[in-house]
Amino acid sequence: MDVTIEAQGLRKTYGDFVAVDGIDFAIRRGECFGFLGPNGAGKTTTLRLIGCASPVDGGRLAVLGLDPMTQRRAIKRRLGVVPQEDNLDYDLTTRENLEVYGRYFDVPRDDLRRRVDELLPFVQLQEKAQASVRALSGGMKRRLLVARALVGEPEALLLDEPTTGLDPQARHLLWERLRALRAREKTLVLTTHSMDEAERLCDRLVVMERGRILDEGSPRELLRRHVARDVLEIRGPAGLRRDLARRRDARVRRAVEQEDTLLLYTDEAEALLRELLAGELAPAEVLSRRSTLEDVFFELTGRSLDE
Repeated sequence: MDVTIEAQGLRKTYGDFVAVDGIDFAIRRGECFGFLGPNGAGKTTTLRLIGCASPVDGGRLAVLGLDPMTQRRAIKRRLGVVPQEDNLDYDLTTRENLEVYGRYFDVPRDDLRRRVDELLPFVQLQEKAQASVRALSGGMKRRLLVARALVGEPEALLLDEPTTGLDPQARHLLWERLRALRAREKTLVLTTHSMDEAERLCDRLVVMERGRILDEGSPRELLRRHVARDVLEIRGPAGLRRDLARRRDARVRRAVEQEDTLLLYTDEAEALLRELLAGELAPAEVLSRRSTLEDVFFELTGRSLDE
């Protein structure tokens, strides 16, 4: 497949602080590629390098076959960017925000009117076309940012934590719009610290921490590579958790003790749970769930994404 964005040894520093520490990745045309990690992992900095908002300090970066160091303006005309922070124009209406932004890309007036007419219903804002941006909800503003990024008909869309701060309904609606873009073979590049978001949207992703890539693959590949299919979360007295952790059971691939919880990773959760509940060491509280990318991150780093 065609590679849209490629980095080799990509590096960015701010004084003595290394924000991006020699990372490699290749993003294919038409896929949704994610950068997953906690705050401070280097996700947003990497996106800024791709979007030519910050200069590269080391390594090689090619965006749409162009060099960000010498062809910055040409790259920016072919990208759409949805920033983490709201930077809409609050003195304009919903429609005017799209029309004014389209002029920066020299979109002919008739074409711009047609694109805006198509984008407003796509993000379900046609009934708010003449409304002030101040009157829009948080979810509506995020959808308007997506529509604005699409006005110039970009070849790739960069999304920096697109659903941060949204309620569940608004988040799911935005996910639907992003999946619709992926179905149109639009290249999506997103940063997130939401495991659910990464698993739902990304074809492939990298897990980052402290400016470095820990691993890369599809969500399913990462789960299969690092953790078992299921997790039993066991709560109870420390002695009970300790005894359960020390038991040798071939069905338990890994046991992890946290502050007040024992995690047992297994591909046979149902059978193991039945035996635990019927045995002498029955826990006071146990939860059976599927493994997530949070478990992958914990396996790779020994800490959660929220730490």
